[in-house]
Amino acid sequence: MTVHHETSDVNFRGIVGFGLALVVGGVVVHLVIWAVFSFFDAREARHVEPEYPLAATQAAKTPPEPRLQTNPRQDLRDLRDQEEQILGSYGLVDKNAGTVRIPIDEAIRLTLERGLPARSQSEQTR
Repeated sequence: MTVHHETSDVNFRGIVGFGLALVVGGVVVHLVIWAVFSFFDAREARHVEPEYPLAATQAAKTPPEPRLQTNPRQDLRDLRDQEEQILGSYGLVDKNAGTVRIPIDEAIRLTLERGLPARSQSEQTR
């Protein structure tokens, strides 16, 4: 027994022709769209934006504080370097009060040598 298909229900040439017409139509539409975008791109490249007189005079001004950070990682690095420099150097904090700053390593060493101040036994019982 051999299997056959019904030849009168399906028009194979019509289906293939319709598929080819869809492909050709798609290619034509893509080419037309590409040409239109190329035309608009070339026209926009020739177009020069007018410079507004008020904006031209304001270009050199910086906005008021606080401004946005342009490089926050570098700003944090600079802040930490500045703090490290302060912690590792001698300096005058308040001249009138006679307060000075010493490096943190020196302060730790002095604290270990002298010890921390403690209350006496009589002060603790009050």
